[in-house]
Amino acid sequence: MSDSSLFRDKILPIGTVVLAIIAIWYATAVFLNAPFERDQAERAKTTISFSEILPRTMAQERPVLPAPHQVFAELWDTTIGKKITSKRSLVYHSWITLSSTLLGFLMGTVLGVALAVGIVHFQTLDRSLMPWIITSQTIPILAIAPMIIVVLNAVGISGLLPKATISMYLSFFPIAVGMTKGLRSPEVMHLDLMRTYSASASQTFWKLRLPAAVPFLVTSMKVAISIALVGAIVGELPTGAVAGLGARLLAGSYYGQTVQIWSALLMAAALAGLLVMTVDIIGARVNRRMGVKPA
Repeated sequence: MSDSSLFRDKILPIGTVVLAIIAIWYATAVFLNAPFERDQAERAKTTISFSEILPRTMAQERPVLPAPHQVFAELWDTTIGKKITSKRSLVYHSWITLSSTLLGFLMGTVLGVALAVGIVHFQTLDRSLMPWIITSQTIPILAIAPMIIVVLNAVGISGLLPKATISMYLSFFPIAVGMTKGLRSPEVMHLDLMRTYSASASQTFWKLRLPAAVPFLVTSMKVAISIALVGAIVGELPTGAVAGLGARLLAGSYYGQTVQIWSALLMAAALAGLLVMTVDIIGARVNRRMGVKPA
């Protein structure tokens, strides 16, 4: 692909969308922040023109919707301008949330794979367990998270594990569903061929079902890792945590620091993108080594 076609087919569309989002963001910020400036002028019994309102809406200390440059300035200050050990550093808070995310994702992956193997190999589990797995995801996480925190604290478990448990609760579902579909993906003729070879159930699993399920597992893991991050952030809210992206969001809401809230949200989005990209790269390498052709 030439440089001109690369620019036309990929860079230009993405750049256009990003610029459109930023333009809409600025326009919305002016619209939502302008009433405060008009109210301030009315209280001072002065008139204010739009040309005076416009720059003020871009520099409010506690805006309803912060302008993009305010959010990016806050991101720069809390990532580059602060030491990573500082409690005002978003890198520090991201690491706290990331540790819970990775532990919960690992636990969710193990649980999801174990459930999928049981469902595929035992008809009783297929009929009795799968409906409950689906039903478990209908419970709002904001309702169940405090219950998990309270129960685990009652038995003396606190800190990282309760937040990781919430991440596990969210992330095991796509793993279980995707892995189940992957283990069942081999065609009947392939299963008949394994029976012709007198292969045992374990040999069929390791040599046929599991290799066929790996692409499905990778896709499910990309969904699960992002959901695990959401679970870790939600888990930090009812605990009153003093560190983590969830704690950063909570502190910002307490003190009306909308710029802090938006910077933490963008940091969480960037972290989720990085995690999904990492899983995608690892999955692509595993699929390549196994001889799976890219779609």
